Amino acid sequence: MERNLRKERIGRVVSNKMEKTIVVAVERKVKHPLYGKFQNKTTKFVAECLDETVKENDVVRIMETRPLSKTKRWRLVQIIERAK
Repeated sequence: MERNLRKERIGRVVSNKMEKTIVVAVERKVKHPLYGKFQNKTTKFVAECLDETVKENDVVRIMETRPLSKTKRWRLVQIIERAK
C-alpha cells in the first residue's frame, strides 16, 4: 500500500524553548482580493525536533506527520541555514 505525499514547508524558527519542540513561522505572499497588492502572511507551525541543536532564526524544512500532541502535526526534516 502506497502512502500519500506529505506537505513540506520551509520557514524560520521562532521559538526553541520547549523540549523536543520548535515553533516555525512560514511566510507567504497573498494578493489582496480587491486592491491587488501583495501582503506577507505568516503561519506558525509547531514541529517535533529531536535534535536539540536547532536555534532561533535557523531556516528549516518541516514535514507533515501524524498528530503527536494537541498542536504538533509537523516534524523537522533538515536545517537548511544556520542563524548567523
